[in-house]
Amino acid sequence: MALQAKLQLRQSQQLVMTPQLQQAIRLLQLSNMELNAFVEGELERNPLLERDDDYRDVASPAAEREVALADSGADFDAAPPSLDVDREGVAATSELDADFESVYPDTSPNDLGPDLTGGSWANVRQSTSSSGGEGSSNLESYVAEDVSLRDHLTAQLTLALPDPVDRMIGGYLIDLVDEAGYLRADTGDVAQRIGAAETHVARVLDVLQKFDPPGVFARDLAECLAIQLKECGRFDPMIAKLLDSLPLLAARNMSALRKAVGADAEDLSEMIAEIKALNPKPGLGFGSVEIQGVVPDVIIKAASDGSWSVEVNNDTLPKVLINRVYYSRVNKGSKSEQDREFLHECLQSANWLVKSLDQRARTILRVASEIVRQQDAFLTHGVQHLRPLNLKTVADAIKMHESTVSRVTSNKYVATPRGIFELKYFFTSSIASADDGESHSSEAVRQRIKILINNEKSCSVLSDDRLVVVLGQEGIEIARRTVAKYREAMRIPSSVQRRREKREFA
Repeated sequence: MALQAKLQLRQSQQLVMTPQLQQAIRLLQLSNMELNAFVEGELERNPLLERDDDYRDVASPAAEREVALADSGADFDAAPPSLDVDREGVAATSELDADFESVYPDTSPNDLGPDLTGGSWANVRQSTSSSGGEGSSNLESYVAEDVSLRDHLTAQLTLALPDPVDRMIGGYLIDLVDEAGYLRADTGDVAQRIGAAETHVARVLDVLQKFDPPGVFARDLAECLAIQLKECGRFDPMIAKLLDSLPLLAARNMSALRKAVGADAEDLSEMIAEIKALNPKPGLGFGSVEIQGVVPDVIIKAASDGSWSVEVNNDTLPKVLINRVYYSRVNKGSKSEQDREFLHECLQSANWLVKSLDQRARTILRVASEIVRQQDAFLTHGVQHLRPLNLKTVADAIKMHESTVSRVTSNKYVATPRGIFELKYFFTSSIASADDGESHSSEAVRQRIKILINNEKSCSVLSDDRLVVVLGQEGIEIARRTVAKYREAMRIPSSVQRRREKREFA
């Protein structure tokens, strides 16, 4: 059979992920800190991008006229979007080009679903206004710098140890103290490293252990507690035996602990109360490491009409603009085709970034608003009224793909009247109802178990089997192993341990 060449026409479909679409998807799942770091890199790389605040400060009327005369292909204002959803309807949003449909499918106002404009929840007002105006003062900027534990100990070193050699040994030991205030080193090893006698190091350490805060320079928990008890004059042989038996106290083995200490139940109870009043990590009261608090991406507030106001936190949104003035000037002065092509690529990249940031804010707002609609009972009554919720339910309601909702809820936090939660917190598995009613959220059931155990009396400690019966009477169908798993996850001891502890301290 002879081979022959011929032309053949075939039609096929292929999904192509452009770099711009990949960037939009990546921006969607970044946290606010990661997003700001990404935008910082784009500001350094792209000469056409500028911060919104900086651009407005240098803009002049003449520059505005030049912008108006320059060629413009889109609205480059990066002002955050706003949506008002109420009983009358939904404000329409601006449409973007078709390239965004793969990531952010445009929907008409009616596509948001009938539940947004009716029902008991009804009026949800959405906006991306900042939680504070330009005149709002940042109290954190007026707070004095925190003194680190090392600085606090070094300030006491000069007064406590006048001898230079002792101060040198003391400074070396201060460098070995961790952030909790513990000395994680052996005096023998320290003496060998610095070429000093171990007795000399031990003598200096004895002085350092009298420093403020009490308990610092301890080498273990028992020594830390002993130093604090000596400081307040409460250290005696009996409590020393208790400190030697801390493993028994941790295991809540009160009968063995009484034998080891040689005290009756009343004295043992008083000593344990004294130990609980001490600070097991005295060094944590000093700011050796700056801890960044969680900044919510979405803020939920109660509106005056009984609905919930959903706002995107404007402080977490990078504010960038495209400098059309600079683009017009440089483009006119460009003589080579390579320079004009570079400027065109920068313009396209900047335009896409501004659009991506705008759509990211809108998408977070839509997802958060649907979560508020689904979890209205939680916001009103508390965690026991948290409903079972999954990604598909939210995705179907706002007509988006589950993967988009998953990216939106990753590393995003929401501030509610009941605290700050990760958006993922509101997605919980369901537990069947015993009377074929509405399913219960696993988080709500876990909270109910905790309340039942906290309210139990010493004469009627609830076992896992008994908890199953009580929850069944409340309409919650749950297995004993699930109750045990939830209890252990909350670090609640078994009924046997709880009964023994309540009997000891009754």
